Amino acid sequence: MALDLDAILDTLGTARKFADPLAPKASRLMAASGALPLPPAQIATVLLALSLDEEQDIRERAERSLRELPDRVVDGVLTGAPHPGVLAVMAERFRDDAARLQQIALNAATTDETFCLLASLPHPGIVDICSRNQTRLLRCPALVDTLAENPVTGQATIDRVLEFLGINVAEAAADAARDEGLRPPEPIPGTASGEAAPFDPNDTSGLPEELLKDSPEGEEIGEPEEDDEHHRSLLVLVGSMNVMQKVKLARFGNGEARNILVRDRNRVVSSAAISSPKIKESEVLAFAKSRNIAEEILRVISNNREWTRSRAVKMALVMNPKTPLNSSIKFVNHLTDQDLRSLMRSKDVPGQVSLHARRILTKKGKL
Repeated sequence: MALDLDAILDTLGTARKFADPLAPKASRLMAASGALPLPPAQIATVLLALSLDEEQDIRERAERSLRELPDRVVDGVLTGAPHPGVLAVMAERFRDDAARLQQIALNAATTDETFCLLASLPHPGIVDICSRNQTRLLRCPALVDTLAENPVTGQATIDRVLEFLGINVAEAAADAARDEGLRPPEPIPGTASGEAAPFDPNDTSGLPEELLKDSPEGEEIGEPEEDDEHHRSLLVLVGSMNVMQKVKLARFGNGEARNILVRDRNRVVSSAAISSPKIKESEVLAFAKSRNIAEEILRVISNNREWTRSRAVKMALVMNPKTPLNSSIKFVNHLTDQDLRSLMRSKDVPGQVSLHARRILTKKGKL
């Protein structure tokens, strides 16, 4: 994060004398060792200021002292109110220490930028804390993006993020969010005043009109064609949107929008598309058949009891080699004899699926 020496000095009060560039160099050099009669948060903030000193030897000593603060001082820093830049340094220092990172995540002085760093680290507990901070989720689009890209972020966490953003996987919850809206977030102390305006999940201004207007009744939205100029232009349009805009488009957009968004590499966006309250069964069937849909989307479809009541959806999932194997095997048990024979003859399905279909028919005496 960018650091402003004057702004840091202004937070120090009477402790400013230890880091003031006008103080004698010998005094600043001594202060850079970290042995100061100050509370831990102020010690760390003085060292941060000195790490920006014009004298290289002072900068280097202050940086080293800040990195090597003893545990008892670090405890006071992380539970106190240091300058946000100190917490950014601590987050880098303790990248592998989940307990310390949790203290940073729960400190109100932590900036959104540092919070995004925490959300990117391979610590499930820290990811969980980050995903539950509704205020930051609504205010900081980059946090949503970071959570979606972290491999340790589970689908349950993605679903919770979507609930915060106005799209619930459960239909009843989605209706409640749609009717009541979401309370605007309160500002967090210690964050910059020039940050982006809070995310409003009900505001569709700025979304492309052509992707909001519903397609004519009965029109099928199928697999996108690579040489379709109209589709390519929509891809460019959607590609220029940020993650929050895409989430809103998934909620309010039409079938063409969902057809693009369900294939987005960001798991929050693709999950928002498949969880849209406007999605139709014909779209679900098309997605279940698609070979260029992420496995996680096929898993979501497979776990939806309403959608998988349809024989066509079950068969499409079983025929799709990207469907999780345990789901495919489960659906094979509920298919007709004719479907089972098709699976036996298909070269596209996994061998375990074909073998399971043969076993069922053999057990029924149909072979």
